[in-house]
Amino acid sequence: MRKHLSYLLMLLLCISTALYAQDATPVVGKVWSIAKANAWYKQHKWINGADFLPSTAINQLEMWQADSFDAATIDKELGWAAGIGFNTMRVYLHSLAWKQDPAGFKRRMDRYLSIADRHHIKTVFVFFDDCWNKQAKIGKQPAPKPGIHNSGWVQDPGDPNYKQPANFPALEKYVKDVMTRFKADKRILLWDLYNEPGNSNKLTTSYPLLKSVFTWARAVNPQQPISAGLWAWDYDKLNAFQALNSDVITYHDYEEPQWHQRVIGMLRSHGRPMICTEYMARTRGSRFENIMPMLKKENIGAINWGLVDGKSNTKYAWDTPLPNGEEPKEWFHEVFRKDGTPYKQEEVDLIKKLNNIK
Repeated sequence: MRKHLSYLLMLLLCISTALYAQDATPVVGKVWSIAKANAWYKQHKWINGADFLPSTAINQLEMWQADSFDAATIDKELGWAAGIGFNTMRVYLHSLAWKQDPAGFKRRMDRYLSIADRHHIKTVFVFFDDCWNKQAKIGKQPAPKPGIHNSGWVQDPGDPNYKQPANFPALEKYVKDVMTRFKADKRILLWDLYNEPGNSNKLTTSYPLLKSVFTWARAVNPQQPISAGLWAWDYDKLNAFQALNSDVITYHDYEEPQWHQRVIGMLRSHGRPMICTEYMARTRGSRFENIMPMLKKENIGAINWGLVDGKSNTKYAWDTPLPNGEEPKEWFHEVFRKDGTPYKQEEVDLIKKLNNIK
């Protein structure tokens, strides 16, 4: 049954993308040519790394607000990442942190980029996000709820904010201000404009903001490519827009290798470089040992969710909370413990081998 469903969803995506391309899907601004995108990709060695939140932050606001920006922990943990050959981190921003202090927010971004650059790590910055808690508040962030995955992660711009056109001018100012400041910064690999649009049962109500953020980004015309990752194969309208407006195809896949391989085959039809910006959920069969070598063989970027066990609690599975806070039998995400020792030595040995690190 699952096999047939997977084939059906992929078929729907291929058909709907073609139909929308011919009919309803606008191409916003000037998308990079396929030749330009592939030439850009060839300039970089194999892209691999993690979605990064320092272990001392529960969410994007705690990472970026002045009172809780933790440069020492960022430096330490990116050092652990560099030690196993990771060369890219995907990092979420938050519009409220910018709204509170635009100049300070950009200074902290610059400081983060300087730290990452010292470790020879490029950055993928993410603007908007439809996942987890609906509303965010500036100020001190809540403590983690024991045993609950991403208990304090917050959407951006939040719900119902994301679908209210009155909010769009302020969001446009935010996106354009940040991108204009860093649009020629070689420390930034790529701009990821919207994480998982349509998640949290928003579906196509996220489409107006998705279309708008691409419009704003194209107006800035950064030197880095822009993208928004595909993640739900039955979201045909969103998928078509994302695929047709992205310079580089990014996507998420937490499935076992045979299903992930079929997604790769489907997305290859666009002819563009590909980066998997989320994978690796051990208890779902997506592991370093069975996915990362496949992505390297396919010359696809590999960015797994999570680096260091911390306040995000993403060592716990999405749908398997342990409210007493006990250690899960097997970690869902993350590579390192808080003291920098690997969760599984054989995993970091593999990562180092794939990155030619002795």
